[in-house]
Amino acid sequence: MIIQENISLSNFTTFRTGGAARYFVKVKSVEDLKKAVCFAKEKKQPFFVLGKGANMLVSDDNYHGVVIKMEIGGIECEKRKNGVVRVTAGAGIDWDSFVRITVKNGYQGLENLSYIPGTVGASAVGNIGAYGVEAKDFISSVHAFNTDSMKIEKFSKKKCEFKYRESFFKTKKGKKYIVIKVFFDLHLKNKFKIDYNDVKDYFLRKKIVNPNQKNIRDAIINIRKNKLPDVNILGTAGSFFKNPVVLKAKANALKKIHSDLPIFAVDEKYVKLPAGFLIDKICGFKGYRKGNIGTWEKQALVLVNHGEGTTNEILLFAEEIKISVKNKTGIDLEKSNDFEKLKKEIEKKKFKEVNIKDCKHYGALIDELYKRVVRPSIIQPIFL
Repeated sequence: MIIQENISLSNFTTFRTGGAARYFVKVKSVEDLKKAVCFAKEKKQPFFVLGKGANMLVSDDNYHGVVIKMEIGGIECEKRKNGVVRVTAGAGIDWDSFVRITVKNGYQGLENLSYIPGTVGASAVGNIGAYGVEAKDFISSVHAFNTDSMKIEKFSKKKCEFKYRESFFKTKKGKKYIVIKVFFDLHLKNKFKIDYNDVKDYFLRKKIVNPNQKNIRDAIINIRKNKLPDVNILGTAGSFFKNPVVLKAKANALKKIHSDLPIFAVDEKYVKLPAGFLIDKICGFKGYRKGNIGTWEKQALVLVNHGEGTTNEILLFAEEIKISVKNKTGIDLEKSNDFEKLKKEIEKKKFKEVNIKDCKHYGALIDELYKRVVRPSIIQPIFL
């Protein structure tokens, strides 16, 4: 285990923003992880765990602590009863590489989650999902390292408290745990989910009537490549906002104005609306750019860094979108993962005289906020 100093975190995030970490260490085993946590405690420094940096924003300021880069690997497979295969994977394994291995071996369930950037550990922490499937549908349990007791604990699916893009590990109580291993129950014969329009359209074009598991993975990869920017060219963290869940009455009222608004059932009272539709079709933000930051030309839900953009610029740009959607639909968009937390810190520390919630005319406010973008010397990074 090698401890490095003053390492730029922008090189380890797909958004390509962020300051430097005072200490930076890669861990490839539980023993390495214990040593890294002990080092942080001995130095009396805070620490964060970093995966692939694919769904996160890091403060523009330097981080005065220890960044632990999760690289614990290892995959094990065990065939169980009723056509179930339990596949165990280390938290540091690249997620899509893991999915590719499961598909290659005919272990079904995760193919709809192909081509999502990140790690196996992050799949459990954030309960990733796409095209009708969520990680929680197949996670049976999780092993996590308790940084207080310095012991490994097992979490059942119930104990993980999975919700839409959430889990126990993202709560205040769960922050002291570091996921080190995830257990998946996959199937030799599984009912495929191919009812999303993009997926159905793909198979219609390809004239595939009864798609197999590999066909589905190929379809998802093709769709995602066409919808999302290449992270080797543009900085991005993928979808920036969550799809809002609203009351049916609110959605129906909006549909009377926008007849082509897609609505997806959640339960008897609530429905889910596509944030991309609200941002693009109603507010017209697809392909919009302000300085270094903009929305992706093919998907308004995706924010991109065109060059030398900063985290402050990204958050202010996102706020402009959020206020516009609120003004035109009455819906409050929620930023994915911890983006919102970082924005609130910036707002509180740097723009506390501006009340965004009371603003009715977002244009003037956003212009004013852009003028005040400064290096946030007190904001700590947010990691997922």
